[in-house]
Amino acid sequence: MTKEKKRGPGRHAQFTDEFKAEAVRLTQTSGRPLRAIAEDLGVGLSTLGKWVSSAKEADLLSGPHEDTARELARLRKENEILRQERDLLKNDHGLRSACAR
Repeated sequence: MTKEKKRGPGRHAQFTDEFKAEAVRLTQTSGRPLRAIAEDLGVGLSTLGKWVSSAKEADLLSGPHEDTARELARLRKENEILRQERDLLKNDHGLRSACAR
């Protein structure tokens, strides 16, 4: 976990993807506050926070996850049940209207 370039006047430090990934992993597994990890690694708190956010977003967009697929299946099933209930209520209401005439 090393920096690619040294910080010069008016330049921001450039970190390798490996360094960023390891920093994110530390935030997820160490149980330590972000601020402490950022200080230990010599990066800004907001920088580390951006890396964590980017990693979470990349993970979400990386494709279907097992729990996501299960939740989608559950929601589709629930949606189908709600459609059937709605249709029954529509039919029931239609029958009541016809009987009242």
